[in-house]
Amino acid sequence: MITEAEALAHILKKVAPLPSQTAPLGEAREAFAARDVFARLALPVFDNSAMDGYAVIAGSCRAGESQRVIGEQPAGMDRGFRIGPGEAVRIFTGAPLPAGADAIVMQEDVRAEGSNIFIETKVEAGEFIRRRGSDLSEGQKIVGAGDRLRAQTLSLLAAQGLGEIEVGGDVRAAIITTGDELVRPNETLSTGQIYESNSTLVQALFEKCGACVALREHCADDPAAIEAGLRRAFAHHVLVIVGGVSVGARDFVRAALNSAGAQTDLWRVSVKPGKPFLFGRAGPCAIFGLPGNPVSAFVTFLLFVRPAILRMMGASDDRLSLPSFDAQLTEEVRNPSDRPHYVRGQVVRGKFTPVGRQESHALFGLSRANALLRVAPGETLPGGAVAPILALD
Repeated sequence: MITEAEALAHILKKVAPLPSQTAPLGEAREAFAARDVFARLALPVFDNSAMDGYAVIAGSCRAGESQRVIGEQPAGMDRGFRIGPGEAVRIFTGAPLPAGADAIVMQEDVRAEGSNIFIETKVEAGEFIRRRGSDLSEGQKIVGAGDRLRAQTLSLLAAQGLGEIEVGGDVRAAIITTGDELVRPNETLSTGQIYESNSTLVQALFEKCGACVALREHCADDPAAIEAGLRRAFAHHVLVIVGGVSVGARDFVRAALNSAGAQTDLWRVSVKPGKPFLFGRAGPCAIFGLPGNPVSAFVTFLLFVRPAILRMMGASDDRLSLPSFDAQLTEEVRNPSDRPHYVRGQVVRGKFTPVGRQESHALFGLSRANALLRVAPGETLPGGAVAPILALD
């Protein structure tokens, strides 16, 4: 068996970013930028007012004295006003600053009488003015290659006048589940059968990463059926096979992969849950064999499949791992195993509590978890200790 770090390093060496593509901003959310983007406009684009009020010259304003209003400047086209001492322009939020003005007086601090205003507060130069370039300068890098394009990032790009951006390629995925004991939802169970849930789990994990599941099949424990399903799945960028990858007499996946022409170069990883894990390739298709127990499938997907998908989508290396933060343990957590154990738990107000049975089949506890705690082999973490936590949500 190899370590998690060795397995992940091997996988990431075998996968590469897909060819980039141009996407409208409206379709680019959660994609990864394919190249650096630099600002072509300063933000704000021009000096403007941060308040509804009056543009004035601060040095000519004294509390109780009047200023003559020479016009009104709404947000929009610059009306070209220029003010001198003792003059003011009625102005609105976002409107361009008139020439000569160096301060804005809020309308709440002004008493208006006809064409004059009386300022009832002290005025200082620079008040309530948004200066050109104070947020962003021309030429400044605003997006780095490999950055995730969040909603707020897209807003920044739109403010630059951009309608589209070059992003990483779309990942098309296939899922194959195996097992005679598995029955589709809504069908009747016979004695010894269970409902097949792993494909639903894996599809949701794929889609959360941003990949598209284009093929989803279930194969009986029949070598020919499994091989035929595999050949169909090889046309995709990523294939996840759930179940049948261990060494039991009814585990046919590894032999079927060999028969279908795939190369398997990684099998069994020192991790709990999830030891019977497989990685290989069939041409450009990256193949992952996950254990059939749902918690094992969940953990190994997050540790090994998710980073590979993000790499294919063009993510930078520092964005491949699950987000991590520190939390305080509410109780002692022990790992007597010789493999690192990923404990499922819930973080509430900065405190981590294990939830449910910590066994590879225990789906209810997994459904309540929002975080994972990695406990090293033989390690005991006392209650009250602060430890790094991997966020699931």
